[in-house]
Amino acid sequence: MSVMAKAVRAALFGSVMSLVSFGASAADYTLSVNTALSPQDPLYKGLEEFKANVEKRSAGKMSVRLFPASQLGKDEDLLEQARAGAPVAVVVDGGRLAVFVKEFGVLGAPYVAQGYGGIRKVVTSPMFEEWVQKLRKSSGHQVLSFNWWQGERHMLTNKPVKVPADLNGVRVRTPGAPVWMETIRAMGATPTPLPWSEVYTAMQQQVIDGAEAQDPAIYGSRLYEVAKYLTKTGHINLITGIVTSAAWFDGLPKDMQTLLREESLKAGDSASKATENSLADFEKQMKDKGMQIVEIDVTPFRTATAPVYEKLGYGDLQKQVETLLKQ
Repeated sequence: MSVMAKAVRAALFGSVMSLVSFGASAADYTLSVNTALSPQDPLYKGLEEFKANVEKRSAGKMSVRLFPASQLGKDEDLLEQARAGAPVAVVVDGGRLAVFVKEFGVLGAPYVAQGYGGIRKVVTSPMFEEWVQKLRKSSGHQVLSFNWWQGERHMLTNKPVKVPADLNGVRVRTPGAPVWMETIRAMGATPTPLPWSEVYTAMQQQVIDGAEAQDPAIYGSRLYEVAKYLTKTGHINLITGIVTSAAWFDGLPKDMQTLLREESLKAGDSASKATENSLADFEKQMKDKGMQIVEIDVTPFRTATAPVYEKLGYGDLQKQVETLLKQ
């Protein structure tokens, strides 16, 4: 690592530590969890359950502090702080981890699995646990669990979309991870990376023409106010996980390590089921506010995005995932 990179990491570490230390509890251990989610999101309710259960089961020895709306900063910055040993965690998708362990990127590949049941089978498998161990060794991150399902992502536009050709020239906001960028490009649009917090204003000011996201996030950010159509492409099945510092985790007593992973898995299941149960209501509320919810035949999009796997070197891994899902 260069001198400059070390200096930047040290500065970020200091700024994050000052935030997580403010108001710290008297518990023996404290974990600060950062998420882009709003407190109204079903997954955030799951994080509150995780916090309550960890603190109760540990008899107050472990404190969990929650920071919604990315109050501690960007995901990438928090991941750097975790690498440096800070007692922080971030709710993050596989694309953000693929820069450390490539296999994680396949979780965000197009149409990789259907619904929560399908993707959960992948992220609780022995194959996935091998990726978790590779991540520890390569980047110093520890996955607590990766079963936090946010829903299938759909296309948001101000014009009707039925086939990939309808997205030609349409600037669509998406996260900057390669698998997301290539998926949106394959769907016919022009991928445009932007922080999630800037999407509403960017659409309002026509800096971008559209976005893609899951129902709870769309509703929570009031994007129904700036987009006329929600087209149910379901192109990415958004599964996320709680990722923390391996060095901090390894410094915990074994019972605390077990507690964190078990309670994260339990709360992830609870939150994901709540997400499943909320989708129809979110869509009804957005429809009531004037947004058109459009069901389409996604076959053209499946066909258009199929080459993404080979293009990014995920061809063999796709076959392994398909085999796993058939078991």
